[in-house]
Amino acid sequence: MPKWIAELRPTLALAVPIMMGQLSQMLMGVTDSMMIGHVGTVELAAAAFTGAVFGIIFIGCIGLLQPGAVLVARAHGAGDEGLSGIWQRHARGLAWAAGLGTAGLMAAGWCFADRFGQPPEVVAVMGPFYLLIALSLVPTLLFQVDRQFAEALGRPWEPLAIMLACVGLNVVLNWVLIFGNFGCPKLGLTGAGVATLTARVLSVVVLRWWLNRRASFSAVQAAARGARIERGRAKEMLALGLPMGAALFFEGGAFSAAAVMAGWLGTVQLAAHQIAITCAATAFMVPLGLSLGLAVRVGQAVGAGRRETVLPMAAGAAYVTLGTAALSLLVFVLAGEAVAGSFVKDDPAVVALAARVLVIVALFQFFDGLQVVFAGVLRGLADVKVPLVVAFVAYWVVALPVGYWFGVRAGGGLEAIWIGLAGGLAAATLALGWRLARLTQAKSRVA
Repeated sequence: MPKWIAELRPTLALAVPIMMGQLSQMLMGVTDSMMIGHVGTVELAAAAFTGAVFGIIFIGCIGLLQPGAVLVARAHGAGDEGLSGIWQRHARGLAWAAGLGTAGLMAAGWCFADRFGQPPEVVAVMGPFYLLIALSLVPTLLFQVDRQFAEALGRPWEPLAIMLACVGLNVVLNWVLIFGNFGCPKLGLTGAGVATLTARVLSVVVLRWWLNRRASFSAVQAAARGARIERGRAKEMLALGLPMGAALFFEGGAFSAAAVMAGWLGTVQLAAHQIAITCAATAFMVPLGLSLGLAVRVGQAVGAGRRETVLPMAAGAAYVTLGTAALSLLVFVLAGEAVAGSFVKDDPAVVALAARVLVIVALFQFFDGLQVVFAGVLRGLADVKVPLVVAFVAYWVVALPVGYWFGVRAGGGLEAIWIGLAGGLAAATLALGWRLARLTQAKSRVA
C-alpha cells in the first residue's frame, strides 16, 4: 500500500468531522444569507458587508488559536496529558482575550461604517445586525478552542453534533424572528442577528458541559482547571499564533477587501459578491478541515518522533483536495444560475452576475484548496514566518492590486476583482508548496 494511502485513512478519520464542523459554522452564514436574501437585496448586501468584517476577524483568530490545538496534540502524542491540560488552559485564556478584544474592535468599527464607500441604503439598515454579529465573536472563539481540544484528543464527532444542532436551532430562530412567525414581531435583518448570537452562545454552553462530563477527559480537564497562566507558555503560544493569525488575516482580509471593492461598484455587485463568497467559502471548508486535521496529526507525529510520515500525510490530503475541487467545478459551472437563484428572490441581475463569478470561483478552488493544505502541514511543523510573508505578498501585493486595477479602475467589474483573487491564490500555492517540499526534504536528511 502506498504510504500516502496509509496516512490518508487516519487523516480523514480526524479531518472529516472537522470538515463537517467547519461546514456547520459556514451553514449559519449560508442560512442567514439565503433567508435574508428573501427579505430584500439591500438586506442581503448589508449581511455581505457584516460578514466580510466578521470573516476577516474570525479567520485571523482561527490562526491565532491554532497553536493551542497543535501544542495539545503534541503533548498528547508524547503521552503527557497533564501538559495537554495546561496548554488548553492557556488556549481558553487566549480565546477570551481575543474574543472580547475583537468584538470591541468590530463594534467600534461601526462608527466608521459610512466611510467604507458602501451604498447609503445598506448602511442605514445594518446597525443592529452588525453589532449582534460582533458580540457573537466571543462565543464563536470559545467554541473553536474547546472543539479543537476535543479534536486533538481524538474526539471530533461530539463537537460536530453540537454544532449541527445549533445550526438547526439557528434556522428555526431565523424563521421565527426574521419573518415574524409564532406571533413574534417581524424583525427582518435584526432577527437574524439575534438568532445567530443565541445559537452560538448555546453551542459553547453545551460543549463545555459535555467536556466536563466526559470521564476520559477528566485528568486533562483537571489539569486545565488547576493551571495558571504562565508568562513563558503564553509567549510561546503567541510566538506561533500571531504569525499564523496574521497569515490567515492577510488571506481573509483580501476577500473582505474585495467585498468592500464590490460595494464601490454598487448594491447588485455587492449582493452577487456575497453569493459567490458564500459558495466559495462553503466549498473551502473541505480543504480547510483537511488543513486543520493535518496540523493536529503533524503535531502528534512530531511529539511521537515520526517526522517521516509528514510528507505522505500532505500528499494524501492534496489528492483529496484536487478531487473535491473538480466536483466544485462541475457544480458551479453546470448549475451556477440555479445555485445563485436560491439566494435571492426576483432579482435576475444579481443572479446573472453571481453565476458568471461562480465560474471563476470554480477554477480557483484548485489553488485555494492546495494552498490551505500546504499551510496546515507547515503549521503542524511550527513553521510560521515564511507562510506569513507568502500570505502578505500573494494577497496584498498580487491579488488586491490586480483586482482593484482591472476591476475598479479599468471597469472590468466584479469578475475582474475575482480574477485578481485567483491570481493571488495561485501565487500562494506555488510558494507554500515549494516551502513544504524544501522543509520536509531538509528534515529527512537530518533524520
